[in-house]
Amino acid sequence: MNRVAEIIEQLELLPHPEGGYYKEVYRSEMEVQSPVHGLQRNSLTHIYFLLGKGQFSRFHMVSHDEVWNFYEGEPLVLILFDGETVQELELGSGCSDGYTAVVPAGVWQAAYSTGDYSLVGCSVAPGFDFEDFQFMENEQNIQRLSSQFPHLKTYI
Repeated sequence: MNRVAEIIEQLELLPHPEGGYYKEVYRSEMEVQSPVHGLQRNSLTHIYFLLGKGQFSRFHMVSHDEVWNFYEGEPLVLILFDGETVQELELGSGCSDGYTAVVPAGVWQAAYSTGDYSLVGCSVAPGFDFEDFQFMENEQNIQRLSSQFPHLKTYI
């Protein structure tokens, strides 16, 4: 069994709608009011997230801050797009960006593994809810990103 299949089985990961595999491993019982939309959310959630070779997390946005932590495998590239500029961070062993990155609320994000796989953890506060998640479908954002950064078209 290869390492990707082993991790999927060991951690009981499921396919994620944005790509790759995931499993929620923590959802706080404490609830807070979101400063973004005023709805009640768990105060914190955490998932394992795995991207194998050739897989990627397509551009999406979360309404709250998200912290990425690198665990295992080859470095992961996290791409951030704030509507104007693109920032590419590389997380992992020996990477200048280290093992942790923060995606501020409302910033578009995508990711891919630079090798056979990357296993990371993602924490969201206030906690993740699919109602607070959206794929990049706005034609203006897609056009801007595609024309200014053509190498990122794959991740839209």
